[in-house]
Amino acid sequence: MLKNPTPQIIARLASLIITALSVGSILLYALFQQAANPIVLVLIAAVLIFTGTYFTTAYYLERYIYRKIKVIYKTIHNQKVPKKDKNKSIDLSTNIIEEVEKEVNEWADNQQKEIEKYKLWAEYRRRFVGDISHELKTPIFNIQGYLHTLLDGAMHNPDTNEAFLRKAVKNVDRLQTIVEDLESISRLESGEMLLELRPFDIKQLAEEVFEEFEIKAARRNISLLFKEGAAQNFQVIADPENIRQVLTNLVHNSIKYGIDNGLTKVGFYDMDRNVLIEVADNGIGIKKEHLPHVFDRFYRVDKSRSRAIGGSGLGLSIVKHIVEAHAQTINVRSTQNLGSTFGFTLRKA
Repeated sequence: MLKNPTPQIIARLASLIITALSVGSILLYALFQQAANPIVLVLIAAVLIFTGTYFTTAYYLERYIYRKIKVIYKTIHNQKVPKKDKNKSIDLSTNIIEEVEKEVNEWADNQQKEIEKYKLWAEYRRRFVGDISHELKTPIFNIQGYLHTLLDGAMHNPDTNEAFLRKAVKNVDRLQTIVEDLESISRLESGEMLLELRPFDIKQLAEEVFEEFEIKAARRNISLLFKEGAAQNFQVIADPENIRQVLTNLVHNSIKYGIDNGLTKVGFYDMDRNVLIEVADNGIGIKKEHLPHVFDRFYRVDKSRSRAIGGSGLGLSIVKHIVEAHAQTINVRSTQNLGSTFGFTLRKA
């Protein structure tokens, strides 16, 4: 009882002790004076003393506790309770000190977690600003160089003016791609991009994506195939245009980072309520230390080759956001010089 006493228990205990001492003194005095009906006198005195002592002790305990922890209650406890209860008086039947200590510890833990989260966001924001400035700086610098060269007289040289203009346009296109991809990620993260979910055949969609890349794949003699035993048709429920973007990005990457005379294979696997879609290649692969970061913004496994090939560096990040917007998952497994396999799930129709 005394390990974690409440103010009410303290008031009762104090009242009992004071009452016992007072009643003992009154009883001795009554016996000494030979008063009539000393027991009745003692009982009346005991009730009056106990009642007065209890309420007095409880009152001052309440005022003491309230004043001492008022700031804590206002800054911590009141944030957790409904607005209408914020001015409610302290309940003496509860262990106020223990309760406040518990809430302070919880508050401190939450504050520490918030601080850590803010630090992570600050670091993420710092890296993001650095990455985007670096990505934008290259095409802007190239455009600036081509235009200044033309203005310095190269525009009058028919052998160079058209070539420089084409190179400038190519870099402008790259800037546009970066901006459009950033807008896509922003809409996905903010929830502004609404998904139009409807049933469709995922294999048929993959065939359409294959058709888009036939010429690009033929230039490197890369075959676009469906995996044997995993080429059946499945009806899925998703946003077909967004999933087209996912497949387009994954197939395009398999061609970009594939090998000449290589393969890109797409397979479909029954996963009970979901369908697993895999896009695999036998290209250059990804080192193990890079795998956790392939879906990060602007992350490039081979920076020099990636920029030479083109792209915004945001494709896989957009792919991840689209898949997660469907409440599904995406993963990658890869072995260097053997190839990579990207797999994501969609809900069956």
